[in-house]
Amino acid sequence: MKPPRFSDHLHELAAPIWRAQQDHPFVRGIGEGTLDRAKFAHWVRQDYLFLIEYCRLFGLAAARAPDLSTLTRFADLLQATARTEMDLHRAYAREFGISEGELEHEVMAPTTRAYTDFLVRVAATGDFGELAAALLPCMWGYCEIGQRLKSRGLPGDPGYARWIEMYADPAFVEQADWCRTFVDELAEDTSKPQRQRMETAFLTSSRYEYLFWEMAWRKEAWPV
Repeated sequence: MKPPRFSDHLHELAAPIWRAQQDHPFVRGIGEGTLDRAKFAHWVRQDYLFLIEYCRLFGLAAARAPDLSTLTRFADLLQATARTEMDLHRAYAREFGISEGELEHEVMAPTTRAYTDFLVRVAATGDFGELAAALLPCMWGYCEIGQRLKSRGLPGDPGYARWIEMYADPAFVEQADWCRTFVDELAEDTSKPQRQRMETAFLTSSRYEYLFWEMAWRKEAWPV
């Protein structure tokens, strides 16, 4: 019998948060094809800014990688995010009449700022296990949501169907699986306090993932 995976343990710890994500009206609206387009446009703008910082996170991970294989993998993740995933966002933005310049000069909402600042701080000051655990909920969470929504049938709205196909794509699933395995491997050679820090990083990112859906749903902006 195989020993339990550390990533499964993390998933169990965060299960209530992940269920709340999957049940969020923003996510349900994508799956049903009924989400208000203005809310989706707000998500596109904010997630584009998030992905720029997520690319920095991959860059920091590559710089701190313990070997060439890991460095190469994080470099590949950076490129896939900066090109494939962000290309989808740029395509959506064009549909909304939003230029690339407007995307890049958008003001981060409070949740976007807090989440990305947390990630970059962990990447810069935490140990490598914390870094990997902090970046995992975004990749794994979107992968799980994409697969779950696709299993229920694609919506009639072609834009939302493309969104689901993107995050259910086997290439994206493989990236998330690799990151899970990498976190498992890092946890094997760490002390109990280090694993606890990995748990905290994973839970914090999971909570921010939920808040990111809430931010898009409420079209969050700075009050003053």
